Amino acid sequence: MHTQTVNSLLGAIEDIGRDAKRGGYSRPVYSAAENTLREWFIAEATARSLEVSTDANGIIWAWWDMPGSARDEASRRGALVTGSHLDSVPGGGAFDGPLGVASALAAYDELAARETAGSLVRNRALALTVFPEEEGSRFGVACLGSRLLTGAIDPVRALNLRDEAGNTFADVAAAHGLDPARMGRDDAALARIGDFIELHVEQGKGLNSEEHTDAAGRGPAIAVGDSILGHGRWRLSFSGQGNHAGTTLMADRSDPMIAAAQTIVAVRQIAAAQDNARATVGRLEPVPGGTNVIASRVDVWLDVRHPDDAITAMLVEKIHGQAQKLAAFEGCSVLLTEESFSNTVHFDAGLTRSLSNSVRRLVPDAPLLPTGAGHDAGVLAALVPSGMLYVRNPSGISHSPEEYVEDDDAAAGVLALADALEDLL
Repeated sequence: MHTQTVNSLLGAIEDIGRDAKRGGYSRPVYSAAENTLREWFIAEATARSLEVSTDANGIIWAWWDMPGSARDEASRRGALVTGSHLDSVPGGGAFDGPLGVASALAAYDELAARETAGSLVRNRALALTVFPEEEGSRFGVACLGSRLLTGAIDPVRALNLRDEAGNTFADVAAAHGLDPARMGRDDAALARIGDFIELHVEQGKGLNSEEHTDAAGRGPAIAVGDSILGHGRWRLSFSGQGNHAGTTLMADRSDPMIAAAQTIVAVRQIAAAQDNARATVGRLEPVPGGTNVIASRVDVWLDVRHPDDAITAMLVEKIHGQAQKLAAFEGCSVLLTEESFSNTVHFDAGLTRSLSNSVRRLVPDAPLLPTGAGHDAGVLAALVPSGMLYVRNPSGISHSPEEYVEDDDAAAGVLALADALEDLL
């Protein structure tokens, strides 16, 4: 039997996509690094005799069918599914995404051993999955694969998304063997998902908060997710007058960079005044981008999150209003464009209860945790019962090279996932 620990699986990919400039890893969807990781997953699944396929939306499926089944749509309907993603943010950590994929493979190994020993008797199929473009770091829309699968994004809009080099998602997908004409909501694939469970590194300090730590200051290894904050991405495009940096007097300028900079400060002030709000500008692009050129346009990308979707909308409206005032003062204009939005998600109550019961046999103090981070499970939750498990991150830092998971906690995560899957199988 082909078996590996989650730590050895992660060790096998630890050099793929390292970013010498930013630190950490840069693995945008369909880049050389992410393609290598997709090939790694396919090879690992194939070595386990799982049947692997890639669907029309670029989602990889690895099937552990029922013994003696026909391996057809009927036998796979209502399957139990687990997995995550392999792409990353620029300069991201080693665990965001790959931990869930490697843990799914290792949990399969554990379950297969239990079936061989006779302690596991299954009544449905299991699939391991890899979703593309979860981070949205290349085409700007997070969870693009699961949004296409569920119909949460218009495929025409998705296909016309462009990366920084100007390549459309349609062209990039076609170059990687996908047919853009077949992309979009896939009801047959959705019917295969009876329940979806995603294991992920915790992207915050919930498990290491004072509420959950012991006398030694250590929190439990695992938590069960109960909700995801509503969140979205918007682009503020400030337009002014491009000009020469040396010949244009300060009084004669309509500089969109000034309006953009002042708006970024206002974003912090507006969010800080609202309880439990998070608002971030992590990306800014001046056009044309020369050192000795006054920009003609500055694009600013805004991320806003809050548990109450109405408050999220109010915060964006307030930020936009302030941006308009600041732009007008500089003789500029500003256009707000929504790039993506996800409502606050509360995971399926029955599945969450099942996950909690399973995990607490191994980790008795495993808490229920909300999160401010988006996930494919949150997109799928609108159509299929979905849930999440989080593995403790001692640093509490994510989307950064400092993201971390201890080996023992990663191993505990595999056992917790295997136990949860066994109870549902």
